[in-house]
Parts: sequence; C-alpha cells; structure tokens
Amino acid sequence: MAVRIRLRRIGKKKQPQYRLVAADSAAPRDGRFLEVIGQYNPRVDPPAMSVKEDRALWWLRQGAQPSDTARSLLTKTGVWQKFTGEAPPSQTPTNTDVVAPAPEATPPPTEETPVEQESPASEAEADKDSE
Repeated sequence: MAVRIRLRRIGKKKQPQYRLVAADSAAPRDGRFLEVIGQYNPRVDPPAMSVKEDRALWWLRQGAQPSDTARSLLTKTGVWQKFTGEAPPSQTPTNTDVVAPAPEATPPPTEETPVEQESPASEAEADKDSE
C-alpha cells in the first residue's frame, strides 16, 4: 500500500478548507484516509496552516510521498526542511515587507545667525573689478 500525504477538501460550496491527510494513493481525494495530520484554510489573510509536526515526520519516514501542494505546505511550516535536513529557504522581502527608513531628525535651529558666504562666481567678479 503506497501512502500519500495530500489535501482533503472540506467546507461548504465556494468556501474551501482542507485537511492534510495521510491516505492510500488509490483512495479518492475526499475518500478514505489513514490519519489527519494538519489543516489549511486559504480563505483567511494570511492563510492559516497547522501541521502535527511529529506525525507528519513519522509518515514521511515511513515512505509517504507528499503531493506537490502538500510539500509546499510542509515547506512553509518547516517540516520538510526537518525531514530532508536542508536549511530553510531564504525569505526574500516582498513589497509589503520592505520598511522605509525613518527620516533623520534635523537639529533644532540655533539662535546664531549663519554667516552668509559669497559664491566663488561673485568673488571672481570682485577680483576683476578691483584690478
């Protein structure tokens, strides 16, 4: 019996929720399964995921093959990296993750008046006039 870790659809019409299950590969999508090892709700922001880490690792060590979507969920929760021994993928910042640096505070003006400096062009003209 080949075991797959895959999603099982639950929820009402047009309101999907999924359970992450270990099931026989010959069983239908929403049919018989061996064990529920997690849940996934894509309709909330951010999508809600929960995985029983110890059970998912146990099934993977027994030879269960995850579907592509299940592997993606296991990767996002960190279970897949624990199973394969890989380092977690680097998180690249998205437009919402980038934080603009705070503007630097300017020092309060002092009571001393700044000395006006002549521009180099006006100094050159003054030198020509004095000659």
